[in-house]
Amino acid sequence: MTEPTRGVLAMVMACMIWGLSGLYYKLLAHIPPIEVLAHRTIWSCVFFVVVLLAQGRLRALLDIFRSPRAMLLVALAALMISINWLIFITSIQIDMAMEASLGYYIFPLVSVVLGAAVYRERMSGAQVAAVGLALAAVVTLTFGLGVAPWISLILAVSFGLYGLIKKAMTQGAVVSVTAEMLVLVPIALAVLWYAHPGGTGVFGTGWRDAALLAFSWVLSGVPLILFSMAARRVSMATVGLVQYLNPSLQFVVATLLFLEPFTPWHMIAFPMIWTGLAIYTAAGWHQDRAARRAAKSAFTSGTAL
Repeated sequence: MTEPTRGVLAMVMACMIWGLSGLYYKLLAHIPPIEVLAHRTIWSCVFFVVVLLAQGRLRALLDIFRSPRAMLLVALAALMISINWLIFITSIQIDMAMEASLGYYIFPLVSVVLGAAVYRERMSGAQVAAVGLALAAVVTLTFGLGVAPWISLILAVSFGLYGLIKKAMTQGAVVSVTAEMLVLVPIALAVLWYAHPGGTGVFGTGWRDAALLAFSWVLSGVPLILFSMAARRVSMATVGLVQYLNPSLQFVVATLLFLEPFTPWHMIAFPMIWTGLAIYTAAGWHQDRAARRAAKSAFTSGTAL
């Protein structure tokens, strides 16, 4: 098996875990979302610390905690990812999984806008058209349903800002995520300390819920490692294309398993998003191929000289 094939398989597996995670959170629908988030934070932190310990890289965390700038970025990233996780968990519990899938469809286009606004990255005509279609889809849903798709917008913007912050960080993915979890762990412990004496805490009251909550590290740790494996082996254009498997699986779960209503307004808005993503992806593939041809041509010319 070639390295690119391994990369694609790793990316597919990561997206399948993310895309099917709604089924897991549905099993925990009787537990307050903030408590589920607290457990996900704590167990994820344990997992990442063990990974760094096995890799002999725990010292790398000290570099973050010694730098005020790095700590500020870590704190902001932790805030964004915790908001994203909390809103997603809540969307599953309140039967809004379809709106959550829309948010992750919109996310790549939000990232383009954020990149243009913060890093002055130039948007191509195809990207402008794709963003325009996404905006039109949001306006359509707002008009048709009488309320803005806030869950979609919060998920897309929070994850987009998370990616923006991560771009400014020099630390590796596992090191930076571990630092983010360490920042959030005291808050998570405070949430559980409040929940258990208050009578709402469920951990330890039954083996099923305890096992499910402890299992939450899988949804954070395994996909991230698989994603890192994929990013090293395939082009970013391929990663971007395969990543649409995540919201697609969320959409299938929401409509076919959770039986959430797919209104005529959704029938208009979703194809608009899909068309925008098709334009965006095609442009990305074209740019990636052009860059590879240019690199190959430069290498050939250098070899000839």
